[in-house]
Amino acid sequence: MADISQSTNYVPLDNGFQIREALEMSCDLVNLKSNVFEKSLLVLLLLSHIQAFSDDNKRTARIIMLLFYEQNNVSAFKHIFINQFEFAVNTYF
Repeated sequence: MADISQSTNYVPLDNGFQIREALEMSCDLVNLKSNVFEKSLLVLLLLSHIQAFSDDNKRTARIIMLLFYEQNNVSAFKHIFINQFEFAVNTYF
């Protein structure tokens, strides 16, 4: 896998205080929403963006979010989210 850290301008938060503050602000934003789909999309986007985890999950999140980071464009991610939701409903319910 290519080192994507060399191909993005995004700089993740680098200390616990910033991460905690970003997570608290994210929770406040999500709690303002009433639509469960909007809430779940926001949580997925914001957690991926904040990169609050110390393991390799953040590499995966960065790959998924690269277009969002660089262009502030959520449309590709939204498309994947909707398709995967429809797949899960059709497959498991």
